[in-house]
Amino acid sequence: MLSNIRVVLVGTSHPGNIGSTARAMKTMGLSTLYLAEPKVQPDGHSVALAAGASDILKHAVIVDSVAEAIADCSLVIATSARSRTLDWPMLEPREAGEKLVSSALDGPVAIVFGRENNGLSNEELQKCNYHVSIPANPEYTSLNLAQAVQIICYEARVAHLAHEKREFEKGRSPDYVETKPEYPFAKERENFFEHLEQTLLGTGFIVKQHPGQVMTKLRRLFSRARLERQEMNILRGMLTSIDKKMVSKDDTTK
Repeated sequence: MLSNIRVVLVGTSHPGNIGSTARAMKTMGLSTLYLAEPKVQPDGHSVALAAGASDILKHAVIVDSVAEAIADCSLVIATSARSRTLDWPMLEPREAGEKLVSSALDGPVAIVFGRENNGLSNEELQKCNYHVSIPANPEYTSLNLAQAVQIICYEARVAHLAHEKREFEKGRSPDYVETKPEYPFAKERENFFEHLEQTLLGTGFIVKQHPGQVMTKLRRLFSRARLERQEMNILRGMLTSIDKKMVSKDDTTK
């Protein structure tokens, strides 16, 4: 389960932070590290600060963007300070750990950490289902990258151990099968949002020259609802039906 929880570092500029992150991950049982558009590569300093977790550095996956790092994930949580300009579904660290573990039972999930100096961009934040904010001392909120990783990884481990305990106590029979909803991958969600925007442009609901905040608000709405794959497929079918009607109407008016 924990191997399905992917730690994604974005635009990391200090090799020591990569090593310290690997150490934080391994102490909590996580092993999958992605580096999205890193400014530096893991080096000897990274290995030294990894303190025995160099295997995580050795198998770290380097990609060109956040989108590539999370494309096959059914749940993506971004670390972020609470924003007045981007009102997104927020989680406490304990909630984030529980959601990561429950979704990791079915496949890859990701927790995304931003750049050391300025975090994640609004565009990157909008690619995530939820944001998590660490409730640090408001008079001194200075957490370094590895400390933030350690806190979220700890919460994931606590949730994992609680899950194992529940399963042991249930003593399920071998014939028991639990049905769980399937959630779309991040790439599928982006395809849906692109389809939605194109259809709304086609109907005139969104004016290309003055788009405003419509798509941002719709992204927030659907992220808060966390659509299942079947629900998203229904919505894609509805959009396709609207697209066909618009094409048919255009043909009859020519």
